[in-house]
Amino acid sequence: MKHFPINKALAAAVSAAKAAGAVMRKNLTAKKKANEITSHDIKLELDVRCQKLIERKLHAAFPKISLLGEEGEAGDANAEYRWVVDPIDGTVNFAHGIPHASVSIALQVQSPRSKVQSHQTIIGVVYDPFQDELWTAILGGPARMNGRVIHVSKNRELSECIVSIGFAKSRAHMERALPYFLWLARRVRKIRMMGSAALALTYVATGRLDVYIERGISLWDIAAGGLILECAGGKFWREATPGYHKFRMVASNGLVHKKLRVPK
Repeated sequence: MKHFPINKALAAAVSAAKAAGAVMRKNLTAKKKANEITSHDIKLELDVRCQKLIERKLHAAFPKISLLGEEGEAGDANAEYRWVVDPIDGTVNFAHGIPHASVSIALQVQSPRSKVQSHQTIIGVVYDPFQDELWTAILGGPARMNGRVIHVSKNRELSECIVSIGFAKSRAHMERALPYFLWLARRVRKIRMMGSAALALTYVATGRLDVYIERGISLWDIAAGGLILECAGGKFWREATPGYHKFRMVASNGLVHKKLRVPK
C-alpha cells in the first residue's frame, strides 16, 4: 500500500458517492420500481442503477480494482484491493419518500495477518444527499464531515446516551434482538431506529448518537461508516455471523462500550 494513490482513491469515491446521491435526490418523491419486495425489505431498480453508476466512475479512475456491492460483484471480490459499496443504504426509507438514506463506499485491502477479517478498510465515504453531508476518512487520519474534523461524544453514562438500534430482516434475528432491546430501553435516555446503518455509524462518529447496535448487518452497510467512526475516536466491534458477509456489531463512543451487553 506504500505507493498506492490514496488521495486519488478518496476523490474518486467522493465523486461517485455524490453522483449517486444526485440520482437519489432527483428520485426521492418519484414513483419507484421495485425489483423485489419481502416482509421487511425492498429492492429497487434504482439500487441497481446507482451501483452501476458508482461502478463506472470508480472503474474509470481505478480499472483494476474489483467491486463488492449489495447489488452484486464486479471482478474478483477477494482481490488485494476491492471497493465495498452500498448504493442506497436505507432503501426502505427512500422507497417511502423518507429523506434519510445514504451512499456508502469503502476501499479495502487484504489483511493476511488478521484472524478476524480478510480485508481492512482504508478509505470510508458516506454521503447523505438530502442533508448534503459528506463524511470521509482515511485509515490513520481524522474523520471529517464536509471537511470539518469530527469526534465522538463524551458521554460516560448509559443514562445519558441516545442509542440507535436496528433489527435484521429474519424472524430469528428479531426474536434474539427484542429481549436486548427491552434491556437497553430501561437503561438509556432514548432509543432511535433510523433505517440507515451507514448514517447511524457516522452519527455516532459526529456525536449525534452515542451508540449503534445491530445484528445480521451486511459488510457493505458498515465498511465505510465503521472506519469513519474509528477515526473519530469511537469503538467499532463486529463479529462475523452465518450468511454472506454478515456481522453482528456494536459501535459506540468508546466510553460506554463496556457497559453494553453484546446482543447474542
